[in-house]
Amino acid sequence: MPYEFGGPRSRASLPWDRVLSILPLAFLGLGLLILALSSVYTVAPHEKAVVLRFGKYLRTVEPGLQFRIPLVDQVLKVSVEERSLRLPYAAGAERPARTPEDDTLMLTGDLNAASVEWTIQWKVAQPDDFLFRFHQPGDERFPEQMITTVAQTVMNRLVGDYSIDEVLTEKRGEIGEEARQAMQRILDGYACGVAISDLQMQRVSPPEKVRPSFDQVNASIQQRDQLENEANKERNKLRPKALAEKDKAVREAEGYADRRRAESRGEIEALLAKYHAYQRAPEVTRQRLYLEAMQDVLRQVESKVVLDSELQSHLLPLLPLDHGAKP
Repeated sequence: MPYEFGGPRSRASLPWDRVLSILPLAFLGLGLLILALSSVYTVAPHEKAVVLRFGKYLRTVEPGLQFRIPLVDQVLKVSVEERSLRLPYAAGAERPARTPEDDTLMLTGDLNAASVEWTIQWKVAQPDDFLFRFHQPGDERFPEQMITTVAQTVMNRLVGDYSIDEVLTEKRGEIGEEARQAMQRILDGYACGVAISDLQMQRVSPPEKVRPSFDQVNASIQQRDQLENEANKERNKLRPKALAEKDKAVREAEGYADRRRAESRGEIEALLAKYHAYQRAPEVTRQRLYLEAMQDVLRQVESKVVLDSELQSHLLPLLPLDHGAKP
């Protein structure tokens, strides 16, 4: 067998040549696999994702399995779940376990002080605006600080439009709704992508220093309301009787008026009848009227003396028949 120079060494290096020839293909396949895997991503149910292509906004995608172009598209995920914020507390400070009362005091419209605390429910409605307008990656509490500043401005203004009684009682819901709408208008003006879903007044009370006096005022108001209720009850009980008596008096007055009108019409008709009779027979009518008048006059006289007009003597013979005969 002829001897070949370097023959055994060349045969020994043959496997390495194959490995070296396959290695670029392996790296290429691995790179393709990594690119394929990086092109698929998942958005959680409580998130939305903003896709950037070459650094420019492309679209906002919903939760689920999504695809992107590797090395071209960038995906930024934003939580859109509803969050709660209890206020007030100092912006930029750690949330205290219990807010000092001095931080909760607000001036009402009637120049009284009230301790006011409220809760805000908010969420990210427009992820692209939220990321590109006010979002600061190094400060995750920046959205809460912004909402806190807006909320305190709005609440101080609205509480100053109402009296302390309205803030403490029936106007609390109205103030909360007005504050939510006012906050949403301001945030919409900022185009920050934040939506205020609810605002509830949690604790509204007078300051500790004036609470005893305020309790006395409330007790007086309750006593006043009780007396008013008792007076209204008594009025409601007496009013039907008074209305019935009024109706009775009105009916009696109307009946008396009708009767007097009827009597007046009768008297007028009688006078007219006498007048017409007088026109037909003046002497007879005059004599009849005289006799009727004398009849009415003499009916009221108890003792009557009848004299003869032809009697010439000065002595008056009198027979007292009205007293009966005496023995």
